[in-house]
Amino acid sequence: MDATSPRTLETAPPGDTELRRVSIDPLSRVEGHGKITLLLDADDRVQQVRLHIVEFRGFEKFIQGRPYWEVPVMVQRLCGICPVSHHLAAAKALDHVVGAERLTPTAEKVRRLMHYGQILQSHALHFFHLASPDLLFGFASDATRRNIVGIAAAYPEVARQGVLLRRFGQEIIRLTAGKRIHGTGAIPGGVNRALGDEERAALLAEIYTIIGWSRQSVHLVKRLHTADPELYDGFGTTPSNLLSLVGAGGALDFYDGRLRARDAGGKLLVDGCAVRNYPELIGEEVKPWSYMKFPFLAALGPERGWYKVGPLARVQNCDSIATPLAEAERREFVDHGQGRPIHAPLAYHWARMIEMLHAAEAIKNLLHDDELSGSELLTAGPRHHEGIGVIEAPRGTLIHHYQVDDDDLVTMCNLIVSTTHNNQPMNEAIREVARRHLDGRRLGEGLLNHIEVAIRAFDPCLSCATHALGRMPLEVELVDCLGQRIAQLRSSG
Repeated sequence: MDATSPRTLETAPPGDTELRRVSIDPLSRVEGHGKITLLLDADDRVQQVRLHIVEFRGFEKFIQGRPYWEVPVMVQRLCGICPVSHHLAAAKALDHVVGAERLTPTAEKVRRLMHYGQILQSHALHFFHLASPDLLFGFASDATRRNIVGIAAAYPEVARQGVLLRRFGQEIIRLTAGKRIHGTGAIPGGVNRALGDEERAALLAEIYTIIGWSRQSVHLVKRLHTADPELYDGFGTTPSNLLSLVGAGGALDFYDGRLRARDAGGKLLVDGCAVRNYPELIGEEVKPWSYMKFPFLAALGPERGWYKVGPLARVQNCDSIATPLAEAERREFVDHGQGRPIHAPLAYHWARMIEMLHAAEAIKNLLHDDELSGSELLTAGPRHHEGIGVIEAPRGTLIHHYQVDDDDLVTMCNLIVSTTHNNQPMNEAIREVARRHLDGRRLGEGLLNHIEVAIRAFDPCLSCATHALGRMPLEVELVDCLGQRIAQLRSSG
């Protein structure tokens, strides 16, 4: 093993003495904390591969009892990478509680601009900072080089564009939410500020450069696919169902719409499902070795009903993209599948850059809209005790569901975050990678990085995804001075 690597090799638990456990702990270049374990036999054959989420957050529980108006700010603390996504999903859910069934045009457009800024900055962060070192240097390249510093040295213009693309998205978030991280711009029933003319003009001065860089990013990923199609179309490929929101006419829509699901071959399973009916569409399973839930399409059951979300699902689940440059790229991407959905994890990067281009084009259109600077920011109506908000976060479909009592206190919270939807697909992808690339081979840092590459393609946010339906198992071990276990106590929570 590489001495600088976080991976550890250890023996398996008692009862599995003929197996060895390889632990990739912690996962690197992802948001949050997790690990992967592989069980190998004496011939280095892979017997088991699992993604474990090893941190527990419990937001679904401690949000209960708080006044509903605190929630859009509180839930952002789930994550420092995608706080805007939780901020907006919670605000959308609580719009229903305050009776704001339709926002003012200014409020909706400010929220959409905030969301496009989040999509832009998050996609840029993931591709340039987290994923590009593997793609540009190779999965088994020098581990000390596989980082943004190495990219800056070898590809300075690529690194520069990645940093400035993210900075632009963060600036949009600052102007719409009040702060770049953990802002307060969206409130139940609307927003608390609009953009001034000078702010819009400053952003417009940069947006055409941002669009140009976004196009270059799409072309960079396409070149990587063309250079090694066997790798990019085959690495970790596991066909599955697809789920996302779609907007009016089946168009890609990150902020609003109805739920649509397709099977692995592209056939529509569900179309036009209202977000309030998500409990009938999606079931959730809990497994003892992870704090992350396993969602599935309820009609198909947990074995056949698991699905992918995020850029790879959205770009193939929609019928069109409303902005012309991104739509042309979407058509080329779909054509690459030759009539069938693309399921390769590395294709997430291509789809992600198409979405970043769309976000840049959509930002340009919004900045030219005078309603972005309107004065009517709030609306309200008859109160309700329940609200459901669904958006497409950078990583995929995000569901916030709240119930509120007569005292304005939250009595129930259910969160199904993007990475949770992708839990089973990620586990399936790393099993496929282990089977094809690791099975029967002597493991080293480069081979183990193949597993991490498959996980990174999904752009997981592990801290967002750890709720475990309120259960917190506890295990206590008593060991002697030689490290031998002499007693064990376990509580299931």
